[in-house]
Amino acid sequence: RHVVTALRNAIRLGRVPHALLLAGPRGVAKTTIARILARALNCDEGPTEKPCGKCSPCLEIAAGTSLDVQEIDAASNTGVDNVREIRESVRYAAAPGKHRIFIIDEVHMLSTAAFNALLKTLEEPPEHVKFILATTEAEKVLPTILSRCQRYDFRNIPTREIAGHLKSICKEEEIKA
Repeated sequence: RHVVTALRNAIRLGRVPHALLLAGPRGVAKTTIARILARALNCDEGPTEKPCGKCSPCLEIAAGTSLDVQEIDAASNTGVDNVREIRESVRYAAAPGKHRIFIIDEVHMLSTAAFNALLKTLEEPPEHVKFILATTEAEKVLPTILSRCQRYDFRNIPTREIAGHLKSICKEEEIKA
C-alpha cells in the first residue's frame, strides 16, 4: 500500500520521476506495478491514477504489444549493446502514447559497463521518457544509478492480511473454504 499510495500521489500531482527503482523480494508485484504505472501514464484518460483498461494504449500495454513501452529482462540482456539499443530508442517520441517507458526487470544483472552506458541516459533523459527499474537485489545496483532513481521498497504481504482478503473473496463469491 505504501508504494501504491506514493505512486498515485505522484500521478495525481504530475510529479512522476523520470526514473524509479522498485526493489523487493520475488513475487511482490514489482513488474506488475511497473506495467500498471505504464498504463496509468499512457492511458487516453490520463495520466490517471486509475487507467481505463479499455483504450488502445491500455490494451496494448496489457498485451505487451505497445510500441511505447519496452520491457527488458536484464538477466538475459546484460551487455552494453543492449543498453545502446535503449539509448537509441530514447530519441524517438512516444506514438501514439504520451510517454516512452522502459521497464528493466532484474536490473541488478546488468554488467558494470552496461550500467555506465545507462547512466548517461538517466542523467539527462528526454521529457517524454520514463525508466522503471525492478530488482530483487538493490545492493548490486551501482550507487550512481541509485542516486538518479526514486526508490520504492516492496515488502511481502503479511499472511494474516492475505488470509483475510481470501476470506472476504470466498464470502463474496459464496465459496465455502
